[in-house]
Order: sequence, then C-alpha cells, then structure tokens
Amino acid sequence: MTTTITVANQKGGVGKTTTAVNLAHGLVLEGKRVLLVDLDPQGQCATILGLKQESGAFNLLVAEEPLNQVIRLTDRANLSVILGDKKTATAQTVLSIQRAPISFTANKLLPAASSDGLDYVIIDTSPSVGELQEQALWAADNVLIPCATDYLASDGVFSIIATLKKIRQDFDWKGEILGILPTFFDDVTRESKATLQDLHKRFSGLLLDPIHRATVLRECAVEGKTIFELDPNSRAARQYGNLVQLVLGRGAFQ
Repeated sequence: MTTTITVANQKGGVGKTTTAVNLAHGLVLEGKRVLLVDLDPQGQCATILGLKQESGAFNLLVAEEPLNQVIRLTDRANLSVILGDKKTATAQTVLSIQRAPISFTANKLLPAASSDGLDYVIIDTSPSVGELQEQALWAADNVLIPCATDYLASDGVFSIIATLKKIRQDFDWKGEILGILPTFFDDVTRESKATLQDLHKRFSGLLLDPIHRATVLRECAVEGKTIFELDPNSRAARQYGNLVQLVLGRGAFQ
C-alpha cells in the first residue's frame, strides 16, 4: 500500500524542500521505494539532488503525459522523482481556469504509483494558496508542516490548518496531520526559543522535535547531495533520521 505525504506551508522559507528531499532519501535508506514529486515552481528538489530541472509536473498535469514518461530515476536506488520548474506555475493557472476537481492530481499520480509497488509518495508544494496546493493536500494520507522558528511562524501554520479543515469539510479529505516540524531552530537566540515555546502552547499535540539551523543543510543544495550523503554523522542527519523513524512508526512525538 502506498502512503502519500504532502509537505506544505503557505509561508515560504520554512524548509519545505529540504524536508521533502531528506525525508524521501531517508525512507529509501530504510529500504523503501519512494517517489518524490516537486510541485513547487522553484524546482529546488532537483537542485538538492544534483539534477537538472525539468517540466515533469507540468507534463503530467497539463500535457497529460503518462506517469511512466515523466518519472526520472536517480542514482539513489529506489528513489525516483517527478521534477518541476517554472512551468509548474503555468499548470497551477491552467488547473484553476479549467476548474479541475480536487482529486485531479491524486488521480494522475496515485493509481500508477500504487500499482508500481511504491511505498511512499512525497509531495513538495509551493508556498501559496491555489488549486494545485489544495489538490496536493487532498491527495495526502499525511500532511507534514515545516515551520521556521521565527516570530511569524504560527501564521503559516494556522493558514495551512484552515485549508485542511476546509478541504475536509468541503471535499471529504480522509488524511491526517503527521505533525508540525519546527525548522531553523537556534537554541542560542531568544527569538527562536520563544517561538518554539509559543508553538508548544498552540500546537502541543502536533509539534515534532525541531530541526536545528545548520550550515551543512545549506551546503547540501550547493553540493547536490542530501544530508545523509553530505554529512551522515551530523546533528541534522540524526534529526532528519528521527523524522524518518517517526514516519515509519518507530518514533514518537516530542
């Protein structure tokens, strides 16, 4: 059975792509077959993986190419990708104009992914509100919400939770929130510590262990490597490894 996890926050700069890529590769390292889908027009999943951007998402959703033609294999065994680029924004516009049903993206992705025996589909989304993001959320069995530990952190979380409530009420979404993942945490700065405390108060039942701010995570994009490849012994690798274990049901909430 294929499990779909959508990584989402309507606020940018919170570590969505870093989280999506490292979660996907971490699951692969645990022996799972994973498809990573980049629905962000910035196309940064390709950058972190050391690949060239492609219009895979656009070709799947608008040009109606079959899934097996837009999937790209990587040199990481059992990790395949559907890459994105600026044309993904065009897909968003087209789907809005066409008033595509909320199940459109799920129907394009999931039947073939399931029949191919994939264990996980990880979807990276753009920091925006629109048809494509709502479709990505509706497709999810679980939604993971990265949240930077700054003073405006809760705004994006409240927005995405409100969107999830709406699609549950209006479109009978069956999924759940996997958790809220604090990112860029710095236990030296007052702002970061205060924000984490505030997140605990507001979302205590959903808050996961934080991912600390780390230069090595920025270096991953430069090197075209995941954290497990660039520095597997780092604190960041351990923390993303803990997230992987939680997804696999071997970990626990904070």
